[in-house]
Amino acid sequence: MNKAALFFDVDGTLIDEQTKIVPESTLRALKQARENGHLVFINTGRTSCNTLDSMKHIPVDGYVCGCGTEIIYQGNVLMHSTLTKEQCRRYIQVIQECHMEGVLEASDDLYFPQNSSRFPEIEDIRQRMGKAWGLGCKKYIEDGGFIYDKMFLLSDQTSDVVKFIKEVRDDLAVIDRRHGSYECIQKQYTKATGIEYMRKYLGYDMDQIYVFGDSSNDLAMFEYATHTVAMKEHDSVLDPYTEYVTDSVMSDGIEKAMKHYQLI
Repeated sequence: MNKAALFFDVDGTLIDEQTKIVPESTLRALKQARENGHLVFINTGRTSCNTLDSMKHIPVDGYVCGCGTEIIYQGNVLMHSTLTKEQCRRYIQVIQECHMEGVLEASDDLYFPQNSSRFPEIEDIRQRMGKAWGLGCKKYIEDGGFIYDKMFLLSDQTSDVVKFIKEVRDDLAVIDRRHGSYECIQKQYTKATGIEYMRKYLGYDMDQIYVFGDSSNDLAMFEYATHTVAMKEHDSVLDPYTEYVTDSVMSDGIEKAMKHYQLI
């Protein structure tokens, strides 16, 4: 078959959400796909500081990071977009006014609240990223004065999410990740714009593009592509755009899907 470009979400697609591991069957399938001449990309909401080192054991040709805000191919940064200095300052103020908390994500670091968060998920991310990669330890959200690419925020009954969305909607797309969590991305970028950038760069046709995902932040690339693979446990928002539903991560879902399409 013609060479294809394969774009994979990370959490819940390549990595099992519960065990936090990549199954051997997935690593085997990715390796075989590349040997067959296909290009393999990680397409993630994570920024590059939280992707390149932690994903280096996964055999890939490139990365679409931060929901399309940074593209890396064969070790070279092809494009990178950040929020402006003024936007970065203002959004910190809005987050505080709306009583939300989260992680501000840059290409070189992650930024957390200075004090312990009332959200256990934030503290879990802080602990894992700090212990494993030394991220989030140099500067805090309250310090300000830094540039970032996107935000992951949590809310509860004390938060004014409606006000927050109203304040940022001109510049940011706010993706509802369920259970009070929101991913906030520069409006002109998505996982789909990252794929389109690489498709044009490579000179590939749409039929050569395959995407694999499971969550609501994969919706843009599912709307974009023809060949779309949803994991067994996936957000129902993907259903209208899903061409094939594969098995779960730990039940060799990636390998089974790639065999289904005769990519391996």
